[in-house]
Amino acid sequence: MASHSWSTVKLDLYGLKFYYAHVLSKPWVAPGLIKPPRTQRLPDIVTVAEAKRLFAATRVVSYRVFFFTLYSLGLRLGEGLWLQVGDIDAARGRVHIRDAKGNRDRFVPLPQATHHLLRRFWQVHRNPVLLFPNRHGGRQGAARATTPMDRGGVQTTLHKVVESCGLKKRSRLTACAIAMPLT
Repeated sequence: MASHSWSTVKLDLYGLKFYYAHVLSKPWVAPGLIKPPRTQRLPDIVTVAEAKRLFAATRVVSYRVFFFTLYSLGLRLGEGLWLQVGDIDAARGRVHIRDAKGNRDRFVPLPQATHHLLRRFWQVHRNPVLLFPNRHGGRQGAARATTPMDRGGVQTTLHKVVESCGLKKRSRLTACAIAMPLT
């Protein structure tokens, strides 16, 4: 099977199915031996210049800081949303990512620029647990929030910002752990 592409194998299976059903008039019993290969698409990489354009085009500060954090730490959306204040280890220069892919914890390096930006952002909302609390109720509501920013709102905002920047990529800010100043 390794010598044939999946599309070739699929066409062969459909041909056999047609032969059984329409020529032999027998019910097709699908063999369980052949399974499609697992495909894995690589994300479109956002370059440093494109990331700077995205950050500059993001008007809401909480989203701008969130996008920068995802990009600089190489996080997935859910990992970034549930970051907690206690996950930041400034002394060791790392961030504890909990329940990452495969329900595993991991540590990622904490760039100085990201640390300073997160510190300034936290001083705005001062939530004792969440780094990115939901913004219902303004600053006072964010300080008492028990849930993170809305996933759908973050995704919608990212899509709008990508569109306004004219990028043709399927936007994913994760892919490159860099540290750059946010201007």
